[in-house]
Amino acid sequence: MCSNKNLHFISGEHDHQSCLDGAMANAEQLCKQHGQHFTATRRRVFEIVWQQHKPIGAYEVLEQLQQDGRAAPPTVYRALDFLLDLGLVHRISSLNAYVGCTHPDYPHDGQFLICKSCKSFAELDSPLVTAAIEQSAADADFEVHQHTVEIMGLCPRCRIKTCGEDNNE
Repeated sequence: MCSNKNLHFISGEHDHQSCLDGAMANAEQLCKQHGQHFTATRRRVFEIVWQQHKPIGAYEVLEQLQQDGRAAPPTVYRALDFLLDLGLVHRISSLNAYVGCTHPDYPHDGQFLICKSCKSFAELDSPLVTAAIEQSAADADFEVHQHTVEIMGLCPRCRIKTCGEDNNE
């Protein structure tokens, strides 16, 4: 499981190509394990979602696919549904957008810290949060099938930037 000690927002020193290569290798492996084809379109949609390390909407994905000379909205939504079903991406409902899953190798519910300023995010996997949700649901006699927790705030970079602006006033 992912430890919260590894939780971080992507910095400027991030080796993006290495990150993308690792995510792509994981995606290929998961597709093989599930007997699924990682088609060129699915691969390209996955790559687009991972490109910025920020939530991206389906229409932004479509625009990039169309720059490649192909795609229609149903194609994008089918590819995103496929990636969601395999746990390779998460949907951020509050932003109507998608992000790459940082640990798709095991099933988990999404918990996200999302910067309301720059839209960067960090994925959590806190057993305490999951347990609290499950216990509260059980107390209400509710059966949880899945949950996504989206926490909006400011990332470390934007907090520093905001504090610096406050000091200049």
